[in-house]
This record gives sequence, C-alpha cells and structure tokens, in this order.
Amino acid sequence: MVDMSDPDPRAAFAAMTEALITNFRANGGQVTSGPFTGRPVLLLTTTGAQSGQPRLAPVVYSREGEHYVIVASKGGSPAHPVWYHNLLAHPTVTVEVGGEAFEARARVTEGAERDRLFAQRAATNPNFADYQRRTTRVIPVVLLERLG
Repeated sequence: MVDMSDPDPRAAFAAMTEALITNFRANGGQVTSGPFTGRPVLLLTTTGAQSGQPRLAPVVYSREGEHYVIVASKGGSPAHPVWYHNLLAHPTVTVEVGGEAFEARARVTEGAERDRLFAQRAATNPNFADYQRRTTRVIPVVLLERLG
C-alpha cells in the first residue's frame, strides 16, 4: 500500500502503479504480487483531456455481458480520478486485459443502469459502498464497449 506519511505520497503511488503495470504485463494480464493480487485488473489507456498524451491507469473491473465495467471511485475522494476526466473528453480508449489489447468506447452509465451496476460491484467488493459513503459526489460507473 501507499505510505501516505511519505513526504511525497504521489511518488510512492506512482511507484506502486508502475510496479503493478510491470507485474500485469509480465504475467499475461494477471497481477501476481502486491495489494491487487488475484483481483480482476485491466490497464486503461486514455488520451489526456488537456495534454492529448496517452495516459495509462490500472483499474479493477467486473463484467456486464461482453462489456467491462469500471468504477471511478478514487477511494471515495471528493474528486473524480484523472482517467475519468480523460475519457469524458476522449471516449475512445485502449483496454489491456487477459493478455490482449483492444480499442473500446467508454460510456458513462446513468440512472437505474448506473445504480444497478454500482450495487452489483459493491456486493462483490464492499469497499465501493464505503467509498460512496465517504464522498458527496455520485461515483461514476463506466462501461467499456469493445470496438470492431
């Protein structure tokens, strides 16, 4: 886990993220060490909303039929994760999962669909319910729909 008492927790978080990405890619899309071991993780490449540059983020996911479901929880932070702002600006993303990579369209769910998907996610990972209680924002749920 990231040591938030570190003088620069962002550097510790960046190092943890880089180690997770390296482990994921070295093991055919499976995380075999660290706090995400055995959890379903995908790598999401977005285009920076302001920079236009590729941005890579590991994200825990679930499935809804053929689509991947990701939750923009940011641990219950008052702000959305950067990757969420990026996909709002540029909804075509690249997904790496299970040893394959493909383009997808990110679609933010709303209303009953969002509530149903969030409830399903919270039922399998109670941390998501805790994250929602920690913030006043409605945590977005995004479907990644494979293109082509």
